[in-house]
This record gives sequence, structure tokens and C-alpha cells, in this order.
Amino acid sequence: MSVRLIVRTFSELCITIGALIVLFVVYVLFWTGVKAAGATEGQIDDLQRQWARGAISAPAPAPAPSASASASGAPKTPAPKAYRDGKPFAMLYIPRFGKGWDWPILENTEVKTLQKGLGHYRGTARPGATGNFAVAGHRRTYGDPFKDFPKLRPGDPVLVTDGTTWFTYRIDKKPYRTVPSDIGVIDPVPRKSGFDGPGRYLTLTTCDPEWGSSHRLIAWAHLDATQPVTDGRPAAFHS
Repeated sequence: MSVRLIVRTFSELCITIGALIVLFVVYVLFWTGVKAAGATEGQIDDLQRQWARGAISAPAPAPAPSASASASGAPKTPAPKAYRDGKPFAMLYIPRFGKGWDWPILENTEVKTLQKGLGHYRGTARPGATGNFAVAGHRRTYGDPFKDFPKLRPGDPVLVTDGTTWFTYRIDKKPYRTVPSDIGVIDPVPRKSGFDGPGRYLTLTTCDPEWGSSHRLIAWAHLDATQPVTDGRPAAFHS
């Protein structure tokens, strides 16, 4: 084989490899975002249809059980319906990330689920409930929902609605960096959060570094206020 043929073959190989790298970058940077936009819009439409089928009003607070009621065997308040796996049940808004930043929250944190929106860690609390409502999202790819995660600051509002109620959480400290095996960050009283007892908490998680997954960034928040959706959007949208 002549030197000229070897050089030509090597050049063609480099061009092919370069083209494949460019196509991969386009897929990661552009096409996953296009797919996510369509999937996310579909989840939001699904939520809007669910909420439109029922009257949107503030749920009546459950009365505290009395000793006489317990003794008489009065019926207990029925447990809320379980979230459907892989299906949306709420919307999340973070004003810090800019106007129009809104994402659906789906049940579970599986790969396919996180390609459509944010994922709720199974077994963690519901929005507004005592415990830790924990949510995961991509830092990059599939719409880059948590691209600006490091910008979160103490006092920032994080708003969640389930179609009947607005839940306003407030970030307690700057994001904390840890390893993926540190699952204590989503405990009912998350470890290393600074919370010292039961409460109504929110945990947000994403990957770190920006284009890697060797670590996790964690943001913790506490429930600051609630209001029915019939009262309009909370003032925290403008804070």
C-alpha cells in the first residue's frame, strides 16, 4: 500500500469520525431538547385535561380526630389516591430560573420519565405533606431543566401546584454537592440539610458536573405558604 493511499484512508477515517462526533453533539444539544419539548408539552396538556375534568377548588382541611369519634368507629378520612407510575400529577415553577420556567412532575425517577419532565422519588412525601417531597431533574439534555441549579439561593421561592392548591417552598441554603450513593438527602428529615426535626420539606436533586454524573447537587427548602388556586398565583412568583 502506497503512502498516498495510507494518508488518504487515514484522512477519510478522520472525516468520518469527525462527522459522527458532530452528529452526536447535535443529538445531545439539540435533538434531545426537541424531544423533551414535545414530551413535556404532552404531559402539561395531560395535566390540564385532568384538572379540567374536576372542579378546581381548595380541598377542605381534614378535622382532627376526636376521642369520641375514634371510640364510636366513625369512618376515617380516605387516603389520597396513589400517583400513577410515570404520569404527571403537579407542576413546578422556579422564578429564579426565568420567566416561563415551568415543568411537569411525574411519578418515579426512571430514565424514560426524566425525558418527559421532572421525577418524584417514589416513597417520598406528597406536595405540602409532612415529610420530604423529593424531585429529580436533568441538569443537561432533555430540555436542560436544572441547567441553572447552582444559581439557587436561600429565600428563593419554589412553587408547586397540584391543580387545587399552590404550595410555596423557600430554599434554605445554597446547593449542596454530594455523591449519588448519599440517599439520606431524601430522608423524611434529610441528612445534612440543617433541618432538626419533622416538617414539610422539599428536596431538589440534579447531576454534577454540568455535563457529567459523578456527583449530585442538592437543594433543600421548607414549606412557607399554601393557598387555593382559586385565589390566583401566589405573590412569590414576583419575589
